[in-house]
Amino acid sequence: MPDIAPPGRHFAFLLVEKFSMFSLAAAIDTVRSANRALGRDHYSWTTVSADGEAVIASNGLPIKTSYAAADLPSADILFVCVGLTTEFSGKSKVLATLRSWGRRGNALGALSVGSHVLAEAGQLDGYRCTIHWENRAGFQERFPDIECTGSVYEIDRKRYTCAGGTTSIDLMLEIVRQDFGTGIANEVANQFQHERIRQSGDRQRVGPERDLAGKSEKLRRIVELMAEKLDEPLSAGQIARAAGLSVRQVERLFLRHLGVTPGRYYMRLRLERARELLRQTNMPILDIAIATGFTSHSYFAQSYRLLFGRPPSEERRTTY
Repeated sequence: MPDIAPPGRHFAFLLVEKFSMFSLAAAIDTVRSANRALGRDHYSWTTVSADGEAVIASNGLPIKTSYAAADLPSADILFVCVGLTTEFSGKSKVLATLRSWGRRGNALGALSVGSHVLAEAGQLDGYRCTIHWENRAGFQERFPDIECTGSVYEIDRKRYTCAGGTTSIDLMLEIVRQDFGTGIANEVANQFQHERIRQSGDRQRVGPERDLAGKSEKLRRIVELMAEKLDEPLSAGQIARAAGLSVRQVERLFLRHLGVTPGRYYMRLRLERARELLRQTNMPILDIAIATGFTSHSYFAQSYRLLFGRPPSEERRTTY
């Protein structure tokens, strides 16, 4: 622990329509618990909205806010909290606030899909960031010059981003660790039954399998390689050579741990990426097919319908 405690820190959370309540609560409760462990109110926080009015979260609950975005007096970090949509009422005011904070050299952060709004405001140019895995494909298509990793959280100078959900805990725990050391951070994590504090280099979930932990390390590396090569799919031989295995060994690995062949698993990865792009972007369907490794529009449509039970055009017309 540092010999001299740093001055108290204040965080502001800028809420937009359909923001993730879980991500917000995880972030705030982490620093609340840190205050309890410290025995004093070192951390404080406030909620903000575009106009100072209450905001409806994605779960339908209204949350009161203390300030309109333009009237927020000061904060050590201003986090923008976004959930189900990046289009919301008062967006121009939110973007103006973020730009104003950035111009003044202030620290900015984002929970979950908030990174998309930070990028729209031009506040992630030249910075490394992350975003929820479901939105990463759309983010990379919209902002190809921004380095968006697959990590659980990223801290790059004065930019703090995380994938939302429980990664909000990890991000705030890292802030606590930097302020007061590992002991306090672990004490807070224990209060939440948070078994392991993830580091910024830890990756989010990869592929349709929600958890590859405990499975073969070679399998995890192969899946990561597949996920990085969706636009130009690797052959079975290329995958095997990269893993230092034979094609037959790779097949046995997938069948034993995932109950599916490598080819079928790879196809699912590509089609899930296509679904994300259909839902999150306005890219032409043919461009999406090419971006996920299909050279034929008809083959893409046929494969998509086979997996998801609807053609790509119908997926695009669906509102989520």
